[in-house]
Amino acid sequence: MASWDPQLYLRFADDRTRPSADLVARVVLTAPRRIIDLGCGPGNSTALLRARWPDAEVVGLDSDPAMLATAEKSDPGVRWVRGDAGTWGPGEALDLVFSNAMIQWLPDHAALIPRLWQGVAPGGSLAVQVPVHTRSPLHQAILAVADKPRWRDATRDARGAIVHHEADFYYDVLCQLTDQIDLWVTEYCHVYDGPEAIVTWIKGTGLRPFLAALASDADREAFEAALLGRVTASYPRRRDGRVVFPFRRLFFVASRG
Repeated sequence: MASWDPQLYLRFADDRTRPSADLVARVVLTAPRRIIDLGCGPGNSTALLRARWPDAEVVGLDSDPAMLATAEKSDPGVRWVRGDAGTWGPGEALDLVFSNAMIQWLPDHAALIPRLWQGVAPGGSLAVQVPVHTRSPLHQAILAVADKPRWRDATRDARGAIVHHEADFYYDVLCQLTDQIDLWVTEYCHVYDGPEAIVTWIKGTGLRPFLAALASDADREAFEAALLGRVTASYPRRRDGRVVFPFRRLFFVASRG
């Protein structure tokens, strides 16, 4: 997959950071000493961890060099590490293993979550946010465009790039690890000037595998144009001319006694 674009991602920085803030707010730890932000991206979620626990040692881990380069400029006080969260294992147990909008890019959550849990020290927590929007009109529009004959073969693998489950799945995994589980779903209603902004939003995240699978800029431009037509129909302008863009996210904080 092509490298991430930090500037495109941060064009919606407030909306992308708000779920991190909500997740951090539900972590009940008072003075964690060691924290890791798995899939730290450009460092916006890591900044919230640093603000909440300024005395903690914080590590930001991401696999994308462009994201890490942006993160490194944001805060030299964090140890930024290039690595794959899919194979990550801590050298020592951590007080907080934090992951905001990352595990949807990894397979087999039934095995992934217990592995992340192994990195949590006694008294510590695992805090995760995962987008759960594949039933949304936006994602269904992406799949419909990808299924057109022009792009069907090229985008076959991209259709399975995002992985998530409903709340009961995560509860069943977590309850085998701990009885201290805080689990919830929030639907954020973003308001944008028009449907073009929704397409730009998703270009920074969930549309990436589809565009990267296409052979040419002409294909990518045609794909985006076809998607915009469907998004325009699915997200009509409201009375003030803007559009409302609902986006569901699932959260959990699991704590070790």
